[in-house]
Amino acid sequence: MASLRHEFYETDEKLTISIFDRGADPAQVSITFEPSKIIYVNGEKTLSLEPLKGQIDPERCDFTVGKVKVELRLAKTAQGRWGGITGDAPDPLQTAPIGPTTSPAVAEARAKPKKNWEELTTKILTSEKEATVDEDPNVGGDGTVNSFFQKIFGDADDDAKRAMMKSFQESGGTTLSTNWEEVSKGTVEVKPPAGSEWKKWN
Repeated sequence: MASLRHEFYETDEKLTISIFDRGADPAQVSITFEPSKIIYVNGEKTLSLEPLKGQIDPERCDFTVGKVKVELRLAKTAQGRWGGITGDAPDPLQTAPIGPTTSPAVAEARAKPKKNWEELTTKILTSEKEATVDEDPNVGGDGTVNSFFQKIFGDADDDAKRAMMKSFQESGGTTLSTNWEEVSKGTVEVKPPAGSEWKKWN
């Protein structure tokens, strides 16, 4: 009885065995798949592998006969690596307890109530004090600036109002003065902000 050289490789789902039997006749090759055993027969050549390190599903196992080797594909019933073909090691998943297992840390994390981030955000935003115009003149943007000037204009006397209108118009909006005595002496010159240049468009 001739012995047959063989080797294997595996994934978590399958184990593939290559049996080196050059020139094997597919009509003569017989393979028996059992849950924990494989029997290969080709004439007088036989190879029996048992007990397998894990259980296989015979219905999902198959093989192909090539010119140099016969390849057996074994479907594992439980995912995991065997590290070999035969041996006493049980299925990795058969020894694992069935049902969900929860570590104390996970159980404690599940027991803690979840934070309501929406509520926290709302609380923080409403607790923040909004700055007033007196504290920050930029609060409210252009609308606040306009209402500020309207208030000054509304509370001003006639001379101050004339000074504001004359200075604003003559300076192209770059100067606003409430001092009529100074503004009435001549044309108010354009004073663009630092870093900018005034251009008159016709």
